[in-house]
Amino acid sequence: MATTNSAGLYYPLTKMNFLVSVDQVNGVAAFSEVTGVDASVDVIEFRQGNSSSLAPVKIQGLVKHGNITLKMGYTKDQDFKTWVQDCVSERRPETPRRTVTIELIDIAPGAPQSIQETPAGTLTWVLKEAWVCKYTGPDLNASTSEVAMESVELAYEELTIPN
Repeated sequence: MATTNSAGLYYPLTKMNFLVSVDQVNGVAAFSEVTGVDASVDVIEFRQGNSSSLAPVKIQGLVKHGNITLKMGYTKDQDFKTWVQDCVSERRPETPRRTVTIELIDIAPGAPQSIQETPAGTLTWVLKEAWVCKYTGPDLNASTSEVAMESVELAYEELTIPN
C-alpha cells in the first residue's frame, strides 16, 4: 500500500497515522502522540589480567527500555480509563499488566475506501508486560478553547518489533 513516485521509488512513511491497542481492554482511546519507544543494551567492559591486549573486551549486559508516553484527548470511554485507574490506584491487589501494540499505518493518498477503513499495520511495536506508571490529567483553563489532553506513561519489560 506504500505510495510510489513516477520513478517507482517508495515514499517514506508518515508518522501521523497510527493505532494503539491494549490486550484485554476493548474501549476506544484515540491517541494524538506516542513518544519514547526505545531500547538499549548495557555495555560491559572487562580485561583479563593475562591479556596481551591493553583494550578491554566488550560484552552485552542488561537490556533496558524507556517509558512510553501516550497523549490523548479526554474521552468518556471507560475501558481504557478503568485499566489506567487499576494501575495507579492505591488499593490495587496487583498491577494489571497488558500487551500494548503500536502500529504505524500506511494509508496511501487516493487508496480505495475499503483499504482506508481497514488499515493494516506497516510497522509494529509490541510492548509486553506494560502497565501505567504515571497519569497526568488535562490542564484546565476557562479562557482557552483547546482540547483537554491527558497523558499516560507506560513502563514495560520487553519490546518486540515483529516485522
